[in-house]
Amino acid sequence: MTESQEHAPSRRRQRFPDISSRAYEHPADRSALVALRKLTGFDTVFKALSGLLPERSLRLLFLSDSVRVSDAQFAHLHSMLRDACYILDLEKVPAMYVTQDPRPNAMCIGLDEPIIVVTTGLVELLDEEEMRAVVGHEVGHALSGHSVYRTILLFLTSLALKVAWIPLGNMAIMAIVTALREWFRKSELSADRAGLLVGQDLQASMRGLMKIAGGNHLHEMNVDAFLAQAEEYEAGGDLRDSVLKILNVLPRSHPFTTVRAAELKKWAESRDYQRIMDGHYPRRTEDKDTSVSDSFRESASHYAESVRTSKDPLMKLVGDIAGGAGDLGGRLREKFTGGAPGTGTGTGAGGTPDA
Repeated sequence: MTESQEHAPSRRRQRFPDISSRAYEHPADRSALVALRKLTGFDTVFKALSGLLPERSLRLLFLSDSVRVSDAQFAHLHSMLRDACYILDLEKVPAMYVTQDPRPNAMCIGLDEPIIVVTTGLVELLDEEEMRAVVGHEVGHALSGHSVYRTILLFLTSLALKVAWIPLGNMAIMAIVTALREWFRKSELSADRAGLLVGQDLQASMRGLMKIAGGNHLHEMNVDAFLAQAEEYEAGGDLRDSVLKILNVLPRSHPFTTVRAAELKKWAESRDYQRIMDGHYPRRTEDKDTSVSDSFRESASHYAESVRTSKDPLMKLVGDIAGGAGDLGGRLREKFTGGAPGTGTGTGAGGTPDA
C-alpha cells in the first residue's frame, strides 16, 4: 500500500478548485472587518504590530513545546489537513501543532504564514468526521487571511492587561480589542461554513459543536433538541434579556455554540450552499475584479433580513420602529413592564398624538 493510499480519506468528497473565500464568508464577517478597519487608530496599531510581533518566537515556542503534525506524528490529523487543503485548493499546507491543554480548542495564527494549533482536549473529544470539520474550519481561516488579525487580537489582549494602569492607553487598546473580538466572532461563522465544505457532513459538524458545548456524551444529547435551544435563546425573554445577551457575548472570542449550529444548518439548507456544491462559486482569480460596493450592499441586505426575521425582542422592536409600527416609549415600557399595549401616552387610533 502506498503512502497516499494509506492516508486517503474514508470517502470521496467534492473539491473546489480556485475557490475564493468570498464563497463561504458570512456577510457579517465582511461587515465587521470593514468596521474594524475604519476604527480610529487601527491602521496605526496594525502597521506597528505587523513589524513588531515576535512571530519567529511564536513558531519556535510551538516547535519546542508542542507536537508538530506530520506523517510521523498524529498522521491521521496530517491526512485530514492535506485533504482539507486539497478540497479548498490551498496550495501551501500550513504547519499544524498539537498542544497539551485539556480544554477543547483550535486556532489559526501567524502573520507571514498561518499556523494551526489544536489542543489535546479537542483531539480526544472528537471522532474522525467531527475533527475533519474542525480542520477544515481552521484551513478556512487560513484561506480567508484571518490568522493575521487573530494574532494581533491575542497580543493586544495581553497588552491591555499590562497597561491597565494607564487610563487613556488602556481605553484605546480596549476599543480595538472589542472591535477585533466582534469581528472574530463573526469570522467563526465563516470558518464553520468552510469546515462544512471540507467535511461535507452536516451531522458531523453539528455533533462537534454539541460536544464542545456538552462534552463527550452523545448518547445523552440530541441535535434537534440542541438546535431548539438556539431558537429558545433567540426568541426568549424581554428587552432585558436582549441586553444581557449582548453583555454576555462581548468578552467572548467565539459565538455561542447553539447559535453557531443554527447558523450553519440554515446555510447548509440554502441555495448558496447548493450552488457551491454544484461547482458554481466565486473564484480567487476573480477577486481583483470584485466590487466593494456590492459587498457592502450584500452585508446591508443581510443585516436588514436578520432584523426582519429575528425573534429577539430587541431586534423585533428595531424592525417595528423602522417600519413605523408604533411609539418607541410605549413599546419599551410594554416590553420591560409587561403592560398592555396602548396604556399611557402614545399614538391614538387616528394616528394623532393623544392629548
